[in-house]
Amino acid sequence: MFEIGDYVINANNGICKIEDKVHLDLPMSDKKKLYYLIVPIKEKSTKLYIPVDSDKQRIRKAMDAEQALEVIDQMPEIEAVWIADDKQREKRYKEAIFSCEPKQLVGILKCMYQRNQQRNAEGKKSASVDDRYFKMAENNLYSELAFAMAKDKEEIKQFIEERICIKD
Repeated sequence: MFEIGDYVINANNGICKIEDKVHLDLPMSDKKKLYYLIVPIKEKSTKLYIPVDSDKQRIRKAMDAEQALEVIDQMPEIEAVWIADDKQREKRYKEAIFSCEPKQLVGILKCMYQRNQQRNAEGKKSASVDDRYFKMAENNLYSELAFAMAKDKEEIKQFIEERICIKD
């Protein structure tokens, strides 16, 4: 359960703040249901309502600095998620994006990077599906890491590169 003031991650809206817990009337029901009122930090005019008792976790608590460092330090060991079938690969990309799990994002980013390298070596352009999901995964991952470590996205990219190179 989350508390008012917690920062959470939502796949579609990125980092959000829980502003309140509110009861809303459900259509065709005499019950009021409890919802989190969350507001994306980049779009303060947007208000989202997420059921408190949902069996599908549509949000998770944002990482803190210690957790972000742990993810960064584990990046070299995280396996690329390699899937040969195009349709299955896109499905897996979507699942990783909507999971909001940083390690899954790292896995698909590695896959897309390797796939791009392979396609370039064969004289082919990168696939538009890979490009689209790469941008989404990279934005989601770097935004959360930057937020957790109080840096901007460019700083976090440089920080990751330096930290991983030092460890190798």
